Amino acid sequence: MSVCGGPTGSPDEVGGNASGRTVSCVKFQKELPGLDAPPWPGELGQRIFEQVSAQAWKLWEDRQKMILNEYRVMPWQKEGQELIRTHLEQFFFGEGAALPPGYVPQQSK
Repeated sequence: MSVCGGPTGSPDEVGGNASGRTVSCVKFQKELPGLDAPPWPGELGQRIFEQVSAQAWKLWEDRQKMILNEYRVMPWQKEGQELIRTHLEQFFFGEGAALPPGYVPQQSK
C-alpha cells in the first residue's frame, strides 16, 4: 500500500540503514530500521533520529520536493528553511502536513 504517494512496498521491504539500528517509527507505528545519523540540525534532528524510520524519512523527502516546487522556495533561503521546518514537524509530529493551496497531484499517464 502506498502512503502519502511514497513507495508501494511495505515499510519492512523498503528503507534501511547500515548500522542495523531500529526505531519505533511515529509514522508507521511499528519497529523499523532507523536513520544512520540525525538528518536535521539541533533538537528536531535528534527527535527525528530517535523516532523516525528510514522508510518514513524517504516519504518526507518526496513530500519536501513537492513543497519546494509548489511554494517556489529555495532550501538555502531563510524563508524556505522555515517553511520546510514547519512542514517537517507537522509531517512527523503533528496531525499531518496540509498540502499547499491549489496543489494538484500529477496525473498518471
